[in-house]
Amino acid sequence: MTQVVHEPLASPDYELPAIPASASALIFGDRGRLLIIKPTYKSGWTIPGGVIENDGETPWQACQREVREECGLEVTSARLACMDFHPSRRGRPGGIRFLFNCGQLDAQALQAITLQREEIAEHRLVPVADALVLLRKPIRRRVRAAVRADGRPRRRGAVYLEDGRPVSAVAPG
Repeated sequence: MTQVVHEPLASPDYELPAIPASASALIFGDRGRLLIIKPTYKSGWTIPGGVIENDGETPWQACQREVREECGLEVTSARLACMDFHPSRRGRPGGIRFLFNCGQLDAQALQAITLQREEIAEHRLVPVADALVLLRKPIRRRVRAAVRADGRPRRRGAVYLEDGRPVSAVAPG
């Protein structure tokens, strides 16, 4: 009988490639208004979200954590709206960006927004069309791909993007 010896999948000196990932939330108020936030550490407006922790955190868990940390809100359900592969640029790593549509929160929940002052200077609820003017370009492209101007989902399933642009060979989920 022949003994089969299995090689380990990776040797101790083999380094797996690292691709940063982040998760963000689309949160709506009444009349399809989108929650946007202004970070203290970079220019422009964005939506709640941030980096997925390297401790086994999932994209959805990261989305929930970041919304809780940045805005003091609890999001308990969502639909994956978009996944974007953002290529690396000079000196900046690319990564995978998950965008979750967390739906509409009631006025009482939105009045309870508590900003993480070290990171978030202010917030606004604005119509999607106005948000698209204010949002930083990479976020703007994701939001535009995921929702219509009235805040309703653009597609039934999630859309796949590369550098913020749909890939024609990949149909929505």
